[in-house]
Amino acid sequence: MKYAIVESGGKQYKAVEGATIDVDLLEVETGKSVVLDAVLLLVEDEKIQVGNPTIKDAKITTSVLDHVKGPKVVTFKYSPKKRIRVKTGHRQQYTRLQIETISVE
Repeated sequence: MKYAIVESGGKQYKAVEGATIDVDLLEVETGKSVVLDAVLLLVEDEKIQVGNPTIKDAKITTSVLDHVKGPKVVTFKYSPKKRIRVKTGHRQQYTRLQIETISVE
């Protein structure tokens, strides 16, 4: 099995060929191609490559499937004696990427 650990937006994701990942919102149109070159770890069957901090010449080619919203997070602040009730919600924007190829040149 071939997979890689890639960094995007300060977060790390496990990328497997043919799978999809949701990363923080990227300003790229749907259907376009995106190359992720911050590959931290590459595993190919028994061969493991660890970057310092990244692997040179390693890249992951992806295509943008869609821009989606994450689950709603509700925060509620409550102070009973002061009659303070504040309810707010937030939905994070994500970009869904289809992993096409994982390559090392």
